[in-house]
Amino acid sequence: MEFDWIWKSIIIVLGGTFLLRLAGRKSISQMTLAQTVIMIGIGSLLIQPLAGANIWTTLGVGTVLVLTLIAMEFIQIKGDFFENLITGKSKVLIKDGVIQEASLKRLRLTVDQLEMNLRQQNVQRINDVQWATLEPNGQVGFTLKPDSQPVTKKEFQQLADDLKTYLQTMTPTKEVEQLRNQLASLSAQVQQSNVDSEGLFKEVEYKHHENTPPKRLQ
Repeated sequence: MEFDWIWKSIIIVLGGTFLLRLAGRKSISQMTLAQTVIMIGIGSLLIQPLAGANIWTTLGVGTVLVLTLIAMEFIQIKGDFFENLITGKSKVLIKDGVIQEASLKRLRLTVDQLEMNLRQQNVQRINDVQWATLEPNGQVGFTLKPDSQPVTKKEFQQLADDLKTYLQTMTPTKEVEQLRNQLASLSAQVQQSNVDSEGLFKEVEYKHHENTPPKRLQ
């Protein structure tokens, strides 16, 4: 038929959406090598019916590819050997603030590329990094040295409590009372931020909006 490309396009979109949904929710940046190969293969296959190939054969091959991917993922769960064989291991890029040159050479990664990844994660100095690794999906993970890590809410609250206890031993003065009030205000802000930070995640759990958005944006 002259317009059979219309219904083929609709089936491709619906079938492709189902296959990708079946394959999982990972974004391109989170995919392993095997997942990337499968997704590229599916993308190439889905366009074939518009070029004259049989649409049902195409969807069948796509289904086999996705099922193969799922089987490979289940195999990786069975043991580290299969996971290392299919996905690979993380590689150390920085240790105690020192770039591991041998690892960079094996991975064909330049210092500029490493620095670019660190800058995107708000790391200002390599010396501040305790560990940095290149993950199997190509992303760089890192942890800062203890003296370079930002203060957490828990640490701040502990410091505020210790200071409050110390102030209680001091002779009451106008300055001491003012400092107590400031500490109480800061502690209240920290506690409120803990409550507010859960808002969007609570919406996922309870399946409704905490603050109803405009109907035109729902």
